[in-house]
Amino acid sequence: MNIILFGPPGAGKGTQSKYLVNKLNAFQISTGDILREEIKKHSDIGKIIVNDINDGKFVNDEIVNKLIEKLVSDPQKKNKLIFDGYPRSLRQAKNLDSLLKNSDQKIDLILFLNVDKDTIIKRIEKRKIIENRSDDDSSTILKRYDTYMKTTQPVLNFYSENPYFKEIDGSLEIEEITRKIDTFINV
Repeated sequence: MNIILFGPPGAGKGTQSKYLVNKLNAFQISTGDILREEIKKHSDIGKIIVNDINDGKFVNDEIVNKLIEKLVSDPQKKNKLIFDGYPRSLRQAKNLDSLLKNSDQKIDLILFLNVDKDTIIKRIEKRKIIENRSDDDSSTILKRYDTYMKTTQPVLNFYSENPYFKEIDGSLEIEEITRKIDTFINV
C-alpha cells in the first residue's frame, strides 16, 4: 500500500507516517528527513537546501524529485511507501505519478491533515524544545506555512478529485487522527 500524507509543517505527518510504517511494514519517504540528511553531509546540494530552508522557501523541485526517484525505484520498497511531505508542488505530484507508473505502482490513499496556522505555531514551539530542530524558528515556520498553503493548493486540487483522497482535521489529538486513519486503511 502506497500512501501520501499532506499537511503544513507541524501538522503531524511525521508522527502518523511512523505509525503507518510500523502498522503496514512500510517505508517512510520523508522529504524533510532526506533534505536534513543532505545538509548533514555538507554536500553541494545540502548547501543549496540549507539556504532555501533558511529563507523559508521550499527546496527546488528538481533536487527533491531526484532524491525521491532513487527511493521509489527501489524494488524492496515497492508498494510499501508512505510519503511524508511529498509531493508539495504540482510538478512533484506529476513526477511522482510518472515514477510510480514506471515502477508499476500506484497511490492507494491520500490523507490531508488540515491544520490552522495558530495550532501549527503552538505545535512547532513545543517541537522546537523537544526535538531541538534548527528549522523550527517561529518566523521561518510562518513563512513555510504560507508558502506551503500557496504552493500545495494546486496539489490538493489535483488529488482531491481522486476517490482515495481523505481530509482529516489535523488539530485533533494524535490518537484521534490515528483512529481516523485506521478507518481508511482497514477498509
